[in-house]
Amino acid sequence: MINIHKHQRQMFILNEKQLSLDTPFTTPDGTQYPANWLRLSTSEEKQAIGIIEAPDSPVWDERYFWGYDNEGNLIPKQLEDEIITPEEGEPYTKTGLKTQHINQNKQTSNKLLAPTDWYVIRKLERNIDIPVDVVSYRSAVIEVATQRETLIKSVTTVEELKGLYETTYVGIGISATIQPHAMPEWPNINI
Repeated sequence: MINIHKHQRQMFILNEKQLSLDTPFTTPDGTQYPANWLRLSTSEEKQAIGIIEAPDSPVWDERYFWGYDNEGNLIPKQLEDEIITPEEGEPYTKTGLKTQHINQNKQTSNKLLAPTDWYVIRKLERNIDIPVDVVSYRSAVIEVATQRETLIKSVTTVEELKGLYETTYVGIGISATIQPHAMPEWPNINI
C-alpha cells in the first residue's frame, strides 16, 4: 500500500549551497552540469566533484500533523473540540479537526446548493413547481453532505480522518489496484 506518512528526501550541497533537482548548476571551477545530472549520476560521481548528499527534513501532511517527535512519530493535530478555561477571561472552544472538516463540508454543500436556491424561493413566493432535475440534484447534495458529516463524526483518530480523503494504491505496477477514498463524491449539476 502506498500511503507514506514520512518521506525522507535527499539534499545535495555543493560549496555550502543547496542544489535543486532538475536545475542546471556550475561548480566552483566553472564546469557546467545539465538539469538532469543530479538524478542520473551515482553517489561516487557526485562526491568526485564535491557534492555532499544529506537527508533533507522529513515531510508530513501539515493539514493533519504538527511534525515528528524525537522518536520519529507523527504528532497529530487536535481531533476533537476542547474547551479552554484560562485563569483570567472567558472560556473558549479550541476547534478540532473534526469540527473544521464538518464546517468545510457545510460550506461546500451550501455553495453547491446556492445556484438553485432561487427555485425554492420562487416555489415559496409564487407557487411555481421546482423542476424534477433540480429537486433531484438538491436532494443528492443534501444526502452526500449528510453522509460525509456522518463519516467525519465517526472517526476516532487523525489517521482515520485523513484516510477518508485519500485514494490508496495497493500493489505495484500492472497489478496495482486503486482503493478510492471513503468520502462520497459531490454530485454534478446537470440542469
